Amino acid sequence: MDTLIAKTESYVVNFLNENLDKSFIYHNLAHTKRVVEKAQELADGEQIEPSQKDLLILASWFHDVGFAQNLKKHETHSVAIAKDFLKSQNQSEADIKTVSDLIMATQMGHEPQNILEKIIQDADCSHIGSKNFSDLTELLRKEWELTCDKTLTESEWLKENIDFLSNHHRFYTDFASSNWEKTKGKNLARLLKSQKKLTQDSIKLKQKKEELAFKKTKVELPERGIETMFRVALRNHITLSDIADTKANILLSVNAIIISLVLSNLVSKLDNPSNDYLIWPTVIFTLFTVASIVLSVLATRPNVTQGKFNKQDVADKKVNLLFFGNFHKMNLDEFEWAMHEMMKDRDYLYGSLTKDLYFLGLVLNRKYNLLRLTYTVFMIGIVISVLSFAVAFYLQSL
Repeated sequence: MDTLIAKTESYVVNFLNENLDKSFIYHNLAHTKRVVEKAQELADGEQIEPSQKDLLILASWFHDVGFAQNLKKHETHSVAIAKDFLKSQNQSEADIKTVSDLIMATQMGHEPQNILEKIIQDADCSHIGSKNFSDLTELLRKEWELTCDKTLTESEWLKENIDFLSNHHRFYTDFASSNWEKTKGKNLARLLKSQKKLTQDSIKLKQKKEELAFKKTKVELPERGIETMFRVALRNHITLSDIADTKANILLSVNAIIISLVLSNLVSKLDNPSNDYLIWPTVIFTLFTVASIVLSVLATRPNVTQGKFNKQDVADKKVNLLFFGNFHKMNLDEFEWAMHEMMKDRDYLYGSLTKDLYFLGLVLNRKYNLLRLTYTVFMIGIVISVLSFAVAFYLQSL
């Protein structure tokens, strides 16, 4: 019989490795080995005779192989697989029937009829009396999600486990009751403690939501964090705008000096026929300098808007009163009225700040794009101009 058990182990291991879907992360080979180990422990504790113990071990190896073929009727498929294998090993019909009955005894809700059925049921549920109960049940929970499309919340999962341990499970053998019942009680106590904590947390969360809802019904002043965010963001945008204007002014000044030097020193010499070779380099140099000046002016040139709005614009929240270009042509009393309306409406106030930040960003984008183009033109112009002068001097020397 030892040889048969060894063959059975090898067969089941290969069968599960080749045929069992990876979604079965609880009812897998590790679970089967655990059931076999616990069945041996229980059989020794209950002093089962060797021939009966061997049949119990065979049934333990085969009890879950049916998961590889069908989820809902896996016991029936497990029996069919076990029968085929045992017949191929020339086992008696009586032994095959005993193994089959033991496999069917692992069905949920089955009331065991003899000591072997009690042992295999206790072995199949041995994780309930294990210190690894939490980890093993989490694997079962995940397996349900993957194979049964059954997703439970933390509260539902705790309720499911507490109900099973309290109302639907018991250890049938004396050995299991003596050795595993105490740990089962501890596991149940942990579940109840977790459920209580979850209930308390849920109550606290509900109270917090109610408090927040109550606060929202009050007229709130702008939060300090929001004010700080807008203040910092607007200051950064204005600083970047100042930097862009400074860079544009530097380029404008440099190119103005260059164009002055060109006009005063080079152009006056071009009427001499001996200096004809300098005409094209001077033209190229002047064109790039003028282009840089024009782009620098475009980068710093302000955009003036109409500066008017009406009461309907304020009512519809279409006008941004924080930008001078929208109100510089309005009367003071009209502007004061509009500002008062905006300050009464928190959403309008924050919306205006948001729009101000957005349009400042658009202006910055335009400035920096023009500034980048100006520097590029200036750099390319300097390089090309120097090269053109070098080529002109070289050709003149030939």
